[in-house]
Amino acid sequence: MKHLYSGKVRELYETGDGVLLLVATDRISAFDYVLETPIPDKGKILTQLSLWWFERLADIVPNHLVQAPIPAEFAGRAMACRRLSMVPVECVARGYLTGSALTDYRRSGEVCGISLPPGLSDGSRLPAPVFTPATKAPRGEHDMNIPAAVVADRSGPAVAAELARITLEVYRRGAELAAARGIIVADTKIELGFDASGTLLLADEVLTPDSSRFWPADQWMPGRSQPSFDKQYVRDWLTSPASGWNRRGPEPPPPLPPGVVERTRRTYIEAYERLTGLQWS
Repeated sequence: MKHLYSGKVRELYETGDGVLLLVATDRISAFDYVLETPIPDKGKILTQLSLWWFERLADIVPNHLVQAPIPAEFAGRAMACRRLSMVPVECVARGYLTGSALTDYRRSGEVCGISLPPGLSDGSRLPAPVFTPATKAPRGEHDMNIPAAVVADRSGPAVAAELARITLEVYRRGAELAAARGIIVADTKIELGFDASGTLLLADEVLTPDSSRFWPADQWMPGRSQPSFDKQYVRDWLTSPASGWNRRGPEPPPPLPPGVVERTRRTYIEAYERLTGLQWS
């Protein structure tokens, strides 16, 4: 195998017959940093949850998976994929206001050029899900929310419209299935790319705790940071006085304490089990 690329969380290899192997590690990222401390089992959970979702989204958008053997050392944490020409934007759908969208809203009343009603707070449900694309920043730099018009300028109006349609349909399907299991999908990010025939395919991961915000529906309360089944717990710890980290400073985040690691691992497992109805082992 030939190693092609190291991402924040994944490693990319190519086999001798041209199949790509996307391998999820136990690394975790936050605020565009790859943290020093891994989360045990995280790579396998992300991979197995993505595979579960790919099956349930296949009627909306085809995906990058191909049938090929997975090497034993990557068992459970790798997907065999076809090579794609990736779309150079992050495709994000939001049904609730939080994160960078909340920051933009407080500043301008808009998110990605979309005007939102006044009086919304952290965790507010939006009148309808919105497509809020972002730049793909290099590692160590921050993604920036951009209007859909910028995507149309870069990729063409037809491609931009298809990106928005697919992203919102994936979000709606995910939110519907998750709601039946007591989980709110506040937002989600997907990756799309063109295959050799020019077809847009769903790639990378989908509707995982790394790419989405999952909230327990019975604890949802706008106006505060929501309890979550994703890596928000890590974000909250890093920005708390307990971490001693200055997010605006030059130093990278500190190592995660064992308690934060174990709680995060349990959170990922609970997300998997609640969404799929399967027991993690």
